[in-house]
Amino acid sequence: MDPEMKKFEEDLLESIRQAKRGEMGRIHTPEQTLARRGRPPGSVSATTKQAVKLRLDPDVLAALRDSGPGWQTRVNSILRDAVLHKP
Repeated sequence: MDPEMKKFEEDLLESIRQAKRGEMGRIHTPEQTLARRGRPPGSVSATTKQAVKLRLDPDVLAALRDSGPGWQTRVNSILRDAVLHKP
């Protein structure tokens, strides 16, 4: 038998034994599951950003996306510096 299937079978049989002994695992209701969705508490800043549509040249957008995760935050910083910190 495949080792992965063997492990699955052992775990399943152990779960059945636990159920017969009355040792039920923790069950999550749909309400509990929905309550945990989204960002964790305290991770949202006091100032929220606004979603906008912005047209960019394809090569510029590709370069930004190629820069990796967080590219939208970097665009925000670039625009902030360009607009708010004019020489």
